[in-house]
Amino acid sequence: MSDLGPILWPPEPIKTERLVLREPEARDRAAFIELLASPAVHTYLGGPHSRDEIEREMPGAPKRWPGNFVVDLDGSMIGQILLRRATEHRRPAAAGKADLGYLFLPRAWGFGYAAEACAAALDWFDGALPGEPVVLTTQSANTGSMRLAAKLGFTEVERF
Repeated sequence: MSDLGPILWPPEPIKTERLVLREPEARDRAAFIELLASPAVHTYLGGPHSRDEIEREMPGAPKRWPGNFVVDLDGSMIGQILLRRATEHRRPAAAGKADLGYLFLPRAWGFGYAAEACAAALDWFDGALPGEPVVLTTQSANTGSMRLAAKLGFTEVERF
């Protein structure tokens, strides 16, 4: 049981045409540090974290928890998909629903990987918890994320 409800975790790796969604492993640590320290990745997320701080605080193997997928391309992590319960914090319409989040390394931008990986994660989630609503939160200034949300079939519910 997780904050996502009664799902079996971990699932078998989810394979798409080009990607694999899987649990984090120790070999992903450097990619997680790069992802969390990237100014480009965190433009709309309050800014990057200090690389030194991340290296000190991140365990040898990244944490595993239900809904946390590494996006793997040819054996290397290029991003992360997160499915977790949304809190009411500034988002009343999202509270209690599953929240889809994603982070991709800048070198993976522009190839359709985010859409492919998010669609696979949403398909998995629908199979694990049929009919359960999913929300996605992004800044309207983040045009790439807004396009991805539309491509995935999300519609705007509220602004905050």
